[in-house]
Amino acid sequence: MNMTKIRILLAGLILALSLPVMAMNLQQAMAALSETKSQGLVGEKPDGYLGVVQSTEKSEAVVKLINDARRAEYSRLARQNDIAVADVEAIAGQKAIEKTAVGHFILIDGNWVRKR
Repeated sequence: MNMTKIRILLAGLILALSLPVMAMNLQQAMAALSETKSQGLVGEKPDGYLGVVQSTEKSEAVVKLINDARRAEYSRLARQNDIAVADVEAIAGQKAIEKTAVGHFILIDGNWVRKR
């Protein structure tokens, strides 16, 4: 993958993660994401998606809605840049874990750990 495609992909990914969402339920999930991360209910995974750390109705809903939106955006970015979805997911996962606040959960080698 050449550097231009990587830059375009990263710019699109950053934009996608920061865009306001369209559906009301998804908007509510995005609004609840920070709180659910702070409560230790959800965390970031290396595959670019959220995972449920502690199962509650709220954490399950937040993860499903946000992951569905991420999956659609990753597919769009992959098509647009003629790269594999798995490559987009890996880059997104790395960026999400890097941006995760200290004390929030990340999935490392199959185990949920608090980021230090």
